[in-house]
Amino acid sequence: MSLAYKHEQVAAIIAAQQGRPGALLPILHDMQDALGFIPPDAVALIATALNLTRAEVHGVITFYHYFRSTSPAKHTIQICCAEACQSMGAEQLVKHAEKRLAGRKDGEYALQPVYCLGLCATSPAMMVNDKLHARVTPERFDRLLKKIGGGS
Repeated sequence: MSLAYKHEQVAAIIAAQQGRPGALLPILHDMQDALGFIPPDAVALIATALNLTRAEVHGVITFYHYFRSTSPAKHTIQICCAEACQSMGAEQLVKHAEKRLAGRKDGEYALQPVYCLGLCATSPAMMVNDKLHARVTPERFDRLLKKIGGGS
C-alpha cells in the first residue's frame, strides 16, 4: 500500500467520524480495521482534527492493547495464559509454539499471550487469525500451523 494511499484512507476515516462526540475511539477502531494498525504519522492528523494533543492520542493508543502502531504479522497466534488454561498446559504450549516459530521470517507470525479467550471449560485455548481453537495440544498446534502454511 503506498504512503499516499494510506494518507487518503486515514483522512477519510477521520472525516467520517470527526463530528461525532467522543470520536477518538471510533476513529482508532476504524483505522485499525482498515489498515491493520494505527500509522504513527496519523497521530498528528487525528490530534489536529479532534483538537487534542498528540500525547493524548498516543496515550489512548498505547493504553488499549488492541491498538497496534506497527503493521501486523501475516498470522497472529494468541495463546490463553489465564488460570484455567495454565492448569491445562498453556505454559508448555507457549514454549512449544516459541520453539516451532523460532527462526521464522519476520512479519510472518506474531505469538501473543492473552488472558482469557472465554473457552475455560475446553482449555487450553488458542486463537489463530481470529479463529478460536479449544483443547490445543502441541500436536494440534503443529497441525494448525501446517494448515496456515507454517508446518515443516
